[in-house]
Amino acid sequence: MLLELKKLIEANPLFRDKLNFPPFKASRLRTLINQSLNWQHQLCKNPRPNPDIKTLFTDHSCAAPTNGARAPPPANGPLVGSIPKSAGFPPMGAHAPFQPLVSPSPNAIAGWMTNANPSLPHAAVAQGPPGLVQAPNTAAFLKHPRTPTSAPGIDYQSADSEHLMKRMRVGQPDEVSFSGASHPANMYTQEDLPKQVVRTLNQGSNVMSLDFHPVQQTILLVGTNVGDIAVWEVGSRERIAHKTFKVWDIGSCTLPLQAALMKDAAISVNRCLWSPDGNILGVAFSKHIVQTYTFVPNGDLRQQAEIDAHIGGVNDIAFSHPNKTLSIITCGDDKLIKVWDAQTGQKQYTFEGHEAPVYSVCPHYKESIQFIFSTAIDGKIKAWLYDCLGSRVDYDAPGHWCTTMAYSADGTRLFSCGTSKEGDSHLVEWNETEGAIKRTYNGFRKRSLGVVQFDTTRNRFLAAGDEFLVKFWDMDSTNILTTADCDGGLPASPRLRFNREGSLLAVTTSDNGIKILANTDGQRLLRMLESRAFEGSRGPPQQINSKPPIVALGPVSNVSCPIAVNAERPDRILPAVSTSGLAPMDASRTPDVKPRITDESEKVKTWKLADIVDNGHLRALHLSDTDTNPSKVVRLLYTNNGIALLALGSNAVHKLWKWQRSDRNPNGKSTASVAPQLWQPANGILMTNDTNDGNPEEATACIALSKNDSYVMSASGGKVSLFNMMTFKVMTTFMAPPPAATFLAFHPQDNNIIAIGMEDSTIQIYNVRIDDVKSKLKGHQKKITGLAFSQSMNVLVSSGADAQLCVWSIDGWEKKKSRYIQPPANRSGTLVGDTRVQFHNDQTHLLVVHESQLAIYDGNLECLRSWSPRDALPAPISSAIYSCDGLLVYAAFCDGAIGVFEAESLRLRCRIAPSAYIPPSILPGPGRVYPLVVAAHPVEPNQIALGMSDGKVHVVEPLDADPKWGTAPPQDNGAHPAISAAPSAASNQASDQPTR
Repeated sequence: MLLELKKLIEANPLFRDKLNFPPFKASRLRTLINQSLNWQHQLCKNPRPNPDIKTLFTDHSCAAPTNGARAPPPANGPLVGSIPKSAGFPPMGAHAPFQPLVSPSPNAIAGWMTNANPSLPHAAVAQGPPGLVQAPNTAAFLKHPRTPTSAPGIDYQSADSEHLMKRMRVGQPDEVSFSGASHPANMYTQEDLPKQVVRTLNQGSNVMSLDFHPVQQTILLVGTNVGDIAVWEVGSRERIAHKTFKVWDIGSCTLPLQAALMKDAAISVNRCLWSPDGNILGVAFSKHIVQTYTFVPNGDLRQQAEIDAHIGGVNDIAFSHPNKTLSIITCGDDKLIKVWDAQTGQKQYTFEGHEAPVYSVCPHYKESIQFIFSTAIDGKIKAWLYDCLGSRVDYDAPGHWCTTMAYSADGTRLFSCGTSKEGDSHLVEWNETEGAIKRTYNGFRKRSLGVVQFDTTRNRFLAAGDEFLVKFWDMDSTNILTTADCDGGLPASPRLRFNREGSLLAVTTSDNGIKILANTDGQRLLRMLESRAFEGSRGPPQQINSKPPIVALGPVSNVSCPIAVNAERPDRILPAVSTSGLAPMDASRTPDVKPRITDESEKVKTWKLADIVDNGHLRALHLSDTDTNPSKVVRLLYTNNGIALLALGSNAVHKLWKWQRSDRNPNGKSTASVAPQLWQPANGILMTNDTNDGNPEEATACIALSKNDSYVMSASGGKVSLFNMMTFKVMTTFMAPPPAATFLAFHPQDNNIIAIGMEDSTIQIYNVRIDDVKSKLKGHQKKITGLAFSQSMNVLVSSGADAQLCVWSIDGWEKKKSRYIQPPANRSGTLVGDTRVQFHNDQTHLLVVHESQLAIYDGNLECLRSWSPRDALPAPISSAIYSCDGLLVYAAFCDGAIGVFEAESLRLRCRIAPSAYIPPSILPGPGRVYPLVVAAHPVEPNQIALGMSDGKVHVVEPLDADPKWGTAPPQDNGAHPAISAAPSAASNQASDQPTR
């Protein structure tokens, strides 16, 4: 068709010497046609999936549903999600929202669909429309047991997207070259790579698979070549769980499995990994079997399901949510891919079509479409929908042998790494749209010894084990960035795995061990754990196996490194190891408990509350401000990477302070020792919210920060504004009052969905991509003052100025429960006033903040404990927040004091007087200057920032000599339900409430 079209153009005298026919790819015409079809379908008021569009010459329109049912979202290609309205708001991906326009859309996997199954009703409408921003990473955590990560930099993105946004809103289908997520220059340095060996663990047998816990970042799951699995706490170097292989119910096994076990009882772990929430782990073995365990935080592993999954080896497993229930995907030597219910082991799907043993699986999610990539040992790549209609893709992987595929953490870039039978290794990035290799990374040994494994982190780096080294690449550069020899002792092709933040890297050794590499953040995390373990050894006796709380350092990576098993493959040659019987005894290990030696003199010491009244007992920094008449600070957020502070004044003006790298602060981290720069773009404009009237001081302000710190959503009584954090320019506005927005919170799985609390007491579930309100929730009597999502409980909790709490189901947005908070004993009458809510890192306990009390509620809205102002802290509470590790609660009071509480018990451990952090020159009479808002640092659990009623901002942290706020108060005889200190989410301050 291309040649015929070229001949027609060149033969036409009207075009001769006037129209040049350029060389282009064979798929270009198909792309243009698909885009044109999609633009027609985009205008449909009642879009249907897989529409039958047969011509470009008449306008297409989907008919309205005749049965009154809600029309399903359009799916304009086999693996493409819904298409937004032409004037819609740009999609907000979890890590790269509001990207420049793209064409073809990088989210369209349909470029891989040229050999689509003919049973599809409309394979032609394949790609997203031109000029659409990048699709959201709505469920990147479904791909592997990790969740998306935020970019740890605030060197902001280019402002070119503003011009493109304007172009998109007027519907111009201009094309802009764009591939993958953009990465600001100098956002990362080699210091961000974990290269320093900080731990060495002795597993005792050859490690075949590794996976860090998706929540507790120092817990490592390990599987070995003798069928053992172990769970390590790398901070304490303790193996907290250990299971040897055994068949749980030999009678229910198939005859082929029983025969295989009788013939050779030796068995290897091919793959082990955590579920997305870390509550379940799955293990794939070299013979038929998949087992799942429930993980209990104290280190116990409880048997859950045993699946006789495949004939031969089970080469890879992965978790996904195809039907909103957790499923486990398996592939094996029998050339099949199967999907099972992870709880019951019931089979859900079987995919047939590979002609060789399937080596790896890579599930992924694009808008409303879920699919699975698979690779076989003949090098074939296929893609499958959950419909059993056959594969949608048939491509060849480089090397034509063992290959794994994985997306970057934000789900926007696709990579594969594999090795040929001759030992040639290939690490490449794919162009999803064209189904072609976009970039090939250099630096592998000519003849790799074994199959090279890889992993990604921070949406920026790739790592692979090759040539007795760990090799690192920047995703945007084909040349090796750096290498690490890990002080020697590595095998030729070591296996490796990042934790979710990328601060730790586990690498296998040639002597049956594991080395843990760390960057600066990882070393700080391990030191924190060590200090807590040391404190715990001096405190009251603790339960055996209880682990020190783990602090989250940021986002989650989502790449897995499946390992295969086949007689041909060098990475799966089993040693001659036999087992005695089919069901050996469980070798679960209980750690030794050393007797605690307590100084008798310490027993008689009385615990004393730390009362800090002098500025010599802490570090306090007053942030510089050029505003001679600042307004009170009503909202204050740390950026997600923790190197900048964003304040919103009652005059609707934002201010941004950013710490710079310097000799005194080489890492550019936020600290009270070095003053940050009040950051402003060269154009000198201010980031000012729209206001509905001339007096924004009376309006309720709300704010939410994008995961990559590049954009901020904010409102001060007027329209909600979207700002570019680099240029301070308004990208767009929406939701014009009345009513005005009073609180913003992003949906935990889809950042295109925002819960917006309103002044009229409703909550609007708003889809920013299509500029549409999906649901309106009614249940409060006064304005909404707090919103908090719990992904693990699948609920939204709201609070209002009516002092009422409501729980809403995320699935259908129906109200499940409501309750009014109760006044404390010293206060009578019904409570009124702003009420804030924030989920603890465990996603089940809820901090409720009212001027009259701090309270901890459970998921059923039962109050577990509360504290009301008294004694050393008698003033009303103005703000409170969890520390990033979930161990402390910081509360600000209307007399200027700060209270530091134990999060579990709400016992006061430290009081900070206003005289300790407010300079004497501005310290007025009682109650006139006080913190309106307290912000917790997302990484440093002992650093806070205070937004003051006089417009000032202070950063406060302990001295280096005493890096904690006081000491833990003594335990009383009352028992309180435990709150585990799981790490916070990457977006722990992406909105008014800092945790999600």
